[in-house]
Amino acid sequence: MELKTTDLCDANADKVSIAEPIGFKDFGGSKYFSGKIHTVKCFEDNPLVRKALETNGEGKVLVIDGGGSVRCALPGDMLADLAIKNKWNGIIVYGCIRDSEAIAKLPLGVKALNVIPLKSNKRNEGQENITVRFAGTDFTPGQFVYCDCEGIIVAKEPLSI
Repeated sequence: MELKTTDLCDANADKVSIAEPIGFKDFGGSKYFSGKIHTVKCFEDNPLVRKALETNGEGKVLVIDGGGSVRCALPGDMLADLAIKNKWNGIIVYGCIRDSEAIAKLPLGVKALNVIPLKSNKRNEGQENITVRFAGTDFTPGQFVYCDCEGIIVAKEPLSI
């Protein structure tokens, strides 16, 4: 069953934080996705993204705080394939992706600010599984995120309608 963010907000207004509509676009083949938050904070450098996606992502969404950079992509189709292999429900990128046509055909939710063909650096810098903040919202590991074409919402516990 697809959980619509509008319905979840109506039923749980006092339990959700709503990400500001700063221009996130849907790129993956799954437009509705949700799960337990796992985070990576990195700036124009994606080895920690790969490391996270190499782990079991069942029931999880990877939230990547790329500092809003539009100068290079953090994940592309190879990392999206890795996410599917390891059962991730989706990826949210506060930054850019690449290989958007290939990602659009995958059964994975992907939200990002935009696309760019340039790959990221490989300095292995950043942090994993910390609270990150963008779009006026905290994304805390272990909390839950719900995404669709209407937006992104975060809750401390799983939501229902």
